[in-house]
Amino acid sequence: MTALLVGLAACLAWAVLLLGRGMFWLARDDDGGAARLPDPAAWPGVIAIVPARDEAATIGATVASLLAQDYPGTFRLVVVDDRSTDGTGDLARAAAAGDPRLVVVQGGARAPGWTGKLWALEQGLRAAPGAPDYWLFTDADIRHAPDSLRMLVRRACAVRSPEGAAGRCGSAGETPAEGRVLVSLMARLRCESPAERWLIPAFIFFFQMLYPFRWSNDPRARTAAAAGGCVLVDRAAFERAGGLAPIRGALIDDCALARRMKAVGPIWTGLTERVDSLRPYQDVGPIRRMVARTAYAQLGYRVAALAGMIAALALVFLAPPLLAVLATGAAAALGALAWAAMAVAFAPMLRRFGLSRLRGLALPGIAAAYMAFTLDSALAEWRGRGGMWKGEAGPRRDAEDAPIPDSSSMNRATLPH
Repeated sequence: MTALLVGLAACLAWAVLLLGRGMFWLARDDDGGAARLPDPAAWPGVIAIVPARDEAATIGATVASLLAQDYPGTFRLVVVDDRSTDGTGDLARAAAAGDPRLVVVQGGARAPGWTGKLWALEQGLRAAPGAPDYWLFTDADIRHAPDSLRMLVRRACAVRSPEGAAGRCGSAGETPAEGRVLVSLMARLRCESPAERWLIPAFIFFFQMLYPFRWSNDPRARTAAAAGGCVLVDRAAFERAGGLAPIRGALIDDCALARRMKAVGPIWTGLTERVDSLRPYQDVGPIRRMVARTAYAQLGYRVAALAGMIAALALVFLAPPLLAVLATGAAAALGALAWAAMAVAFAPMLRRFGLSRLRGLALPGIAAAYMAFTLDSALAEWRGRGGMWKGEAGPRRDAEDAPIPDSSSMNRATLPH
């Protein structure tokens, strides 16, 4: 009887996941239609901020791809060399080949209460040469296709406001646009090594399961998601949301920023083929560290939430194959049905990465690995090493938040529009 009840619960859980979470598993929320969106009447000014610490392997390609954008408007690039020891700043300058649009900022020690990445971004914002219409936050291992920024701005200007409203993104002959205040693209992660091929598609699958993009993109829904590798934000709305200071200690900074921005306007997040990550994960270790850095933070550092999550994942991912193999009768049939639903749900993501759908049958084992990574995250926090980034402890280890340094003395040039 217990096995039968578990089988029924697992099937019900998969029915909810397949039909009741914005159809996340279909992986259809992407930027494929951006080329059909209209151009804005006037292209807004954009400044990209790239936080970079010890990114010698990728910073050159990132800088080159950003400076090669076919963007018709004004564009500048700020790279924050966050105390690198491998020549990251010099490599960024070399990749720019004298392009005056690049500014390299030497970052200082992390301010108490801030995460390392957000403090680097904050320093970039303060040193930026002007006040643009949009900020583009993008990582030092992200390579952009030449039309990436143009498509992002089109997407940001695509929301139509009521008749007669004013908006700087309005297209000629169209209803003026109010604009999305945040547009984010989930960079295509590398999927070449065996570890990447087994674990990376599931990373995107689980992220979308937690934050269904369709819900995030719906102004009426509470869900808010962004992918930190590529985030375009409206500067005026960003300032109304308080900038980075309100989320300065957030380890999951992309989704924290999305929540702040969604409170002041519509947002949009999707998958893409235009932006890809250059960071390699040659074995399981780097993937484990990537997940473990934030997994316990996602649970609010609560033991009860951790236990509940492990129990829920065991029911959804582990119970079906165990029932299918070990149980008999109706319980085994229900386990097999839930396992099949799991494989069907994972198939669209596998297809995006060019992998066989049969790998979906291995999702229970992959989920077990992610459960172990989450336990690693909790253990790291309990040992005082939670939220490590580039070898530096997170803000929860700081004795107290320091006041935000005064930026009134910063000189800003005016970005022409």
